[in-house]
Amino acid sequence: MELSPALRQRLLAAQKNEITEHHIYTRIAASLPQAENRRVLEQIAADELRHYNGWKKYTGAEASPKWLTVWFYVLIARVLGFTFGVKLMEQGEEGAQVNYAEIAKDIPEASQVHQDEEEHEAKLLEMLDEERLRYAGSVVLGLNDALVELTGALAGLTLALGDVKLIALSGLVTGIAASLSMAASEYLSTSSEQTDKNPIRAAIYTGIAYVLTVTLLILPYLLLQNAYLSLAIALSTAVLIIAIFNFYIAVAKGEDFRRRFTEMAGLSLSVAAFSFVIGYFIRQWLGVEI
Repeated sequence: MELSPALRQRLLAAQKNEITEHHIYTRIAASLPQAENRRVLEQIAADELRHYNGWKKYTGAEASPKWLTVWFYVLIARVLGFTFGVKLMEQGEEGAQVNYAEIAKDIPEASQVHQDEEEHEAKLLEMLDEERLRYAGSVVLGLNDALVELTGALAGLTLALGDVKLIALSGLVTGIAASLSMAASEYLSTSSEQTDKNPIRAAIYTGIAYVLTVTLLILPYLLLQNAYLSLAIALSTAVLIIAIFNFYIAVAKGEDFRRRFTEMAGLSLSVAAFSFVIGYFIRQWLGVEI
């Protein structure tokens, strides 16, 4: 079959895509201890190689993988979890699938490749058996409670006290006590449920998420002298934490990012605004001047 220059370029781009993803899946699979997860990824890697060889029959040319892309996704998978890594990559395949639709106008075989890509996503959704995702609910509990409680507390304390050191001290005491309380509550809650989650691990995930969030929110008050600037940075940090975590969950679990982000950010900022006003009235009522 004689290829037009435009079609040949599309096929070579598809080849490069397939061989790149073959190497990504192969390397991620090799690092997984779970046999079933490893088997599924190896199967997908084999499919990608088959697609590559299929396009090679038409172009008669080799294509090199995009090694920077390979190492990027392998690193992402090792740091943030294989589910997040491969799901993030699968989102990039959506553009490639449009390319296959164009190729299918001249080469019907492209329709089968497109169907294979759809099956890949379905298989990946079935693979979601990763500890960090099984305990995502515990992390959400720690993050959400810390964000809502501490942004509110910091906003109220900022207006009520005004002194950055006093605010930082009060925030740390409140945050550390609350983190221990939340971890204990999660342990008791998980122990009483019929679930495969380990109560101790659930408590640890909740506690760590809470403590890390508290640390990041208090940090501006420890580094700066202006209480209101510190509050602005703390609130911006809270929004950033919410955005990063919800992006992670949205990709890894296929949930709606905008809805989750709007809900969490709106709740945290609303509580902070309300607490700021309450702090003002309490300060006026008690006549406190610091």
